[in-house]
Amino acid sequence: MNFLTDFPDKGELLNWFRKNRKPVLWDVNGHIHSPYSFSAFKSIEEMFQAAEKENIKVLGINDFNVTDGYAEFYELSLRHKIYPLFNIEFISLSKDFQQKGILVNDPNNPGRIYFSGKGLRYPVIHDNRSRDMITAMKINSQEHVQKMTIKLNSLLNKKNTGISLNFGEVVEYSKALVRERHIAKALREKVYRTYSEVADRKKLLESVYGRECKANLNIDAEVENEIRSNLLKAGGQAFIPEDENSFIELSLIKDFIIKAGGMPCYPVLLDFGDKNFTNFEESMEKMRKDLLDENIYCIEFIPGRNTFGILKKYVRYFRQHGFLVMFGTEHNTPAMAPLSVSCKDRPLDNELKQVSYEGACVTAAHQYLSARNEKGYTNNEGIADISNYKEYVKLGDAVINYFLNL
Repeated sequence: MNFLTDFPDKGELLNWFRKNRKPVLWDVNGHIHSPYSFSAFKSIEEMFQAAEKENIKVLGINDFNVTDGYAEFYELSLRHKIYPLFNIEFISLSKDFQQKGILVNDPNNPGRIYFSGKGLRYPVIHDNRSRDMITAMKINSQEHVQKMTIKLNSLLNKKNTGISLNFGEVVEYSKALVRERHIAKALREKVYRTYSEVADRKKLLESVYGRECKANLNIDAEVENEIRSNLLKAGGQAFIPEDENSFIELSLIKDFIIKAGGMPCYPVLLDFGDKNFTNFEESMEKMRKDLLDENIYCIEFIPGRNTFGILKKYVRYFRQHGFLVMFGTEHNTPAMAPLSVSCKDRPLDNELKQVSYEGACVTAAHQYLSARNEKGYTNNEGIADISNYKEYVKLGDAVINYFLNL
């Protein structure tokens, strides 16, 4: 049963909101990865506890390839009184862009495209084709990680470390989708269980790396990131390239998102503060036209990797041209950071907070209407109702506040 079907109908809900409205811009984080893919958090419960401490009232789960965490996420949203956004993320590959060397929103791999879906239905219902697509992606991911684990284990044996690592041990660190970050975590913990002295840990890691260990061995996230960088990424001794045929075409990803009730959304990389943009993103005007050619009317940012001035420039431009804009923090690395969204160099200002909350409101309105089998912000072809943007903001504001008052 979708919880939104128990809400009052639109007219009654808006009447309630007019009488009870509180002019508050609730804090939002619309993009969080959970342990069902990989997360800095050990559990979804921990995610909500952190959100509660930071007074975040809208939280969006955004796992790679899976919706397995939705049920737990929903139950905890009720318990903690934090409005849930149901999202998903995929990685696609444009072979045309790859051949031309065009970087999209992956700074290192030409043609690779990260892509999100926002405001999916809950409970999510997949048709057979969508279900097969998800299953195939899980299998491909698992097979890829298994091959890297075997290659890493061979390296550990070759270096006479006295440590072995098998795929079953790696799987234990994952709830649904097994990724290379789980290998790094499993190896770090095994090294730390085997060697209690920092000097011995450092010596072993340097032996496996074939180079100096520079991470602070008292900070787990640094060590896991270094293991991943030195061993599991391109050039690493345990690296195995992903099969290009395992990537799903962007058109199929968009179709999956729309059929699941969601809105296709492009995650913007920007410049990491160094003023170096990808080919796809360096021109705002061209990027906007390219996105519209693909019927993409929603974009999202991870401000923590961007400087305030450049972020605001892009946000203003795309909002002025009718795009729905959202923000998040990802938390898909071992490093723990605040859930509150902030830029690389300073907090969001009121204008950006307004944009962030409006994005959450439109998504909440879309979820509400979709749950009631009504047309949401985007229709069955993914076309957005841009001209009525403010009406969706008003409706979503009512949905969120009604939920928070349950």
